[in-house]
Amino acid sequence: MANFGSFLLCLALIALSLGLSSAQNCGCAGGLCCSQWGYCGTGDDYCGEGCREGPCYKPPSPPSGGGSVADIVSEAFFNGIADQADSGCEGKGFYTRNSFLDAVNSYPQFGTVGSADDSKREVAAFFAHVTHETGHMCYINEIDGESRDYCDETNTQYPCAPGKMYYGRGPIQLSWNFNYGPAGQSIGFDGLKNPDVVATDPAISFKTALWFWMNNCHSPITSGQGFGATIRAINGQLECDGANPDTVRTRVAYYTQYCQQLGVDPGNNLEC
Repeated sequence: MANFGSFLLCLALIALSLGLSSAQNCGCAGGLCCSQWGYCGTGDDYCGEGCREGPCYKPPSPPSGGGSVADIVSEAFFNGIADQADSGCEGKGFYTRNSFLDAVNSYPQFGTVGSADDSKREVAAFFAHVTHETGHMCYINEIDGESRDYCDETNTQYPCAPGKMYYGRGPIQLSWNFNYGPAGQSIGFDGLKNPDVVATDPAISFKTALWFWMNNCHSPITSGQGFGATIRAINGQLECDGANPDTVRTRVAYYTQYCQQLGVDPGNNLEC
């Protein structure tokens, strides 16, 4: 019996080891913490010591080896994008470097994973999509968004609130009730009943963009899958696999431009 017990213990340890190795990138749902072991949940075991992402009790320290986002996103870099928006744009003056850096404080893993070059590539990728989605930070709300139905009525976890619309808002144009709901839970606002706050509070606006990024794009770009994987994560069905090659090329052009400005090679797998 002792030998059989040891055998079961050995199997349990192997299973635990496999579980840990397969959960190193959480991408947790809104309101859940990513524990130091790579699992999603709430409470001390998840949000306490070693918490990596989400509403951690104490924000995790940036991983060693990466760069400083504030240093990479200089005023010249940020304003070089925002200043291209016409004076009449709704986003003129709404998107600011200070509001971006304020939002980054809630996502300490953004732009800090890997080498200094890896950090620059992630920043370049993020702002390439922001530039494309907002027209150089001109738009806060999706063009003709009110004419589009972004309510997934089959999603019972995040049901649409009466009279509310979930069209694109913010730097990465957050869309759909199944994104507004968990984003609000994670950040601290009612995404289902008050989606308009994404278009009125610049810090929350950038936080929703970073929330989406960290849950969908951070792992692909930091694991070496290339910029193309981030396009697929954001708008793959409408743009990738030949669906809209012109739009893909536009995103890639912004990315390579920003990589050049930051002095880093853009890497491989640029298209999707």
